[in-house]
Amino acid sequence: MTLRARISTDLKEAMRAKDTLRLSTLRLISAAIKDRDIALRGEGEDRELTDSEIMAILTRMTKQRQDSARAYEEGGRLELVEREQAEIAVIEGYLPRQLTETEVQAAIEAEIKALGATSIRDMGRVMNALKARYTGQMDFGAVGPMVKSRLS
Repeated sequence: MTLRARISTDLKEAMRAKDTLRLSTLRLISAAIKDRDIALRGEGEDRELTDSEIMAILTRMTKQRQDSARAYEEGGRLELVEREQAEIAVIEGYLPRQLTETEVQAAIEAEIKALGATSIRDMGRVMNALKARYTGQMDFGAVGPMVKSRLS
């Protein structure tokens, strides 16, 4: 079952169960996917999003909610922090398990070795290989500096 189909099925189940939080979050996910579909058609591409593209959307949505939760926490709005964290939990249910720090380091080393990367000029190739293999499993904002320091 594709990720899109799983989200659609879960949306229908949330409607039947009258689970308002899950339902609203799944509607936000569906809307983000449809927005991207429309953008693709505007670019002249008539295809459906792949699971990895949907995972990228979900990862972005998770990051946005983490940023919002942090801002709400600084502002003392704890009820909004709880809502954002609940939405994050729903979204993360569709993402693969996040790699640990040790697993990320091992993945970086393996890609550097597989590509024969030796200098900072190879960083783009290493990052592209990591993104292709580990989409949704690691935070590439944090991985970039790790790869850079390893190749320096």
